[in-house]
Amino acid sequence: MWRFLHVVAIGALIASAAYVYSVKYQTIYASEQIVKTRHLIDKEREAINLLRAEYAHLIRPDRLQALADGKLDMQPLALSQIVTADELPEPAAKVDSIGREIESLGLLGQSATPNPGVTGATPSLR
Repeated sequence: MWRFLHVVAIGALIASAAYVYSVKYQTIYASEQIVKTRHLIDKEREAINLLRAEYAHLIRPDRLQALADGKLDMQPLALSQIVTADELPEPAAKVDSIGREIESLGLLGQSATPNPGVTGATPSLR
């Protein structure tokens, strides 16, 4: 009987040692993955900072002014071009060209939408 208990105790000891061994290596693997992920995050942050610096270089006002002068062929602003809000023309009336086209085709009378004045139409909820 004692031998059987000794064998069971030794087996439990070996099983627990194997379990602790596997947990140890899973922990080491997880910590390595965390370190790799942190390195990737740092690398991406450096790339973002590089792109921000490049963007700041590209949008420099002196660079943009030189490009605009060379490529756009624009004239300088004259003082006669500046007006007040009162001098602006009134906006044109909005035209419903689709509605006019439907009217000209005579399709307004054949609408599938119920008219509240027609008997048999669904009454409004009040």
